[in-house]
Parts: sequence; structure tokens; C-alpha cells
Amino acid sequence: MPFRYPVALELSGRRCVVIGGGGEAERKARALLEAEADVVVIAAAVTDGLGDLVRRGELTHVTRSYERGDLAGAFLVIAADGDRAVRAAAFAEAEAERVLCNAVDDVEYCHFAVPSIVRRGELLLAISTGGRAPALAKRLRRRLTAELGWEWEALVDVLGEVRAETLPVRTVDFATWADRWRAVLDREDELLGLLAEGRIEEVRTRVRAQLVDAPCRSSRSTY
Repeated sequence: MPFRYPVALELSGRRCVVIGGGGEAERKARALLEAEADVVVIAAAVTDGLGDLVRRGELTHVTRSYERGDLAGAFLVIAADGDRAVRAAAFAEAEAERVLCNAVDDVEYCHFAVPSIVRRGELLLAISTGGRAPALAKRLRRRLTAELGWEWEALVDVLGEVRAETLPVRTVDFATWADRWRAVLDREDELLGLLAEGRIEEVRTRVRAQLVDAPCRSSRSTY
């Protein structure tokens, strides 16, 4: 089961269930909370970290083991319980109720694989081996985390702001517009260097000038 089709889900406000209360369940719950999901943890006992989240009102804790019917109204479930029979039962209910299911380290009961994530603001890199070598995915995540500094987050923010500002007043055809964006990104290292020095407004000015003031020229761009 290679999980060949990658997606990024919008979970804001959606009911997402985590079955289990151990360390892996806590990691999954925190990731779902970061995605602004409405998180429910089902477990007789939970880690101290999950307990803190419950006390702060960030998630709901159902203090018992999983029972059929717990996935009613759920969009997604992560079965992080150590008991394979529980994972199998959760998957069966998920299949019946059309709920997306991931069972930790048990691809037989998964509709999707959770990738290793490197996040820099709105920049999100997902690394997946289709569930075949998760340790390798984690190793690559650590490498990319070390290589990609905060300036990448700033670059995404600046490019997004300038794009939103200039797109409504664009006066050139799409091919020329794409060509200008290519010219901007050809200077990626220079822009990142300026951002690392905190010269954010200078980068914004340079990108805007390249998009709006660049001389028109022919382009063979096809995208």
C-alpha cells in the first residue's frame, strides 16, 4: 500500500479523534491542534502533556477505551493504541462511516500515511516513504530542518504579500508574468541572505520592482 497520492488537508474546526493516550498519541494530537482541528482523545489514561492540554481546554478527553460509535461525526481518526484489535476495530468503523483513518505503524489499517513534516510558517515540506521506511523520512526531516532557516518563512511571507498586492494590477500577459517571477526566484540566494540580515523591506521592494517595473521581453514560458 504505497500511498501514492499526496494531499494537504484543511482540518480547521473538523472533529479529529486520537485513540490512545501515550507519547505517540500526544505527538499526533499536538500536530492536529497545530492544524486547528477539534481534537478528541479517547483513552483511559493519558500522558502528562495531554493532561495539560485537557486542563487548558485545548482538546477533549474521553476517559475510557475506544468503543464503536466514537467516530460519529469525525473527519479523521488516528489509532495510536498499542492494541492491534483496537486499531482494527477503529479502522472497520472508519471504513463504514467514511472517516479517514491512520493506524500508527500498522499500514494494513491505514487510508493514508502521515509524512514527516518540516514547517517554516506557511512553507510546509512533507516527506513520505509510503509507510515503508518511516525512520528514513524522519532522518531527512532532521536534515532539512537544520538546513532551512527562518528566512524561508520570511521569503514565503514577502512573496505572498507582494503577489497579493501586484496581481490585481498586472498589465502583462501570463507568460511575461511567469517570466518575471522566474527572474525573482533566480535570485533566491540573494533574497534569503538579505532576509537573514533582517532586511525584509528591502527584499519586498526588490521583488515588487522586478514584477512591476521590469522591462517587457518575449518569453517561451508555457506554464
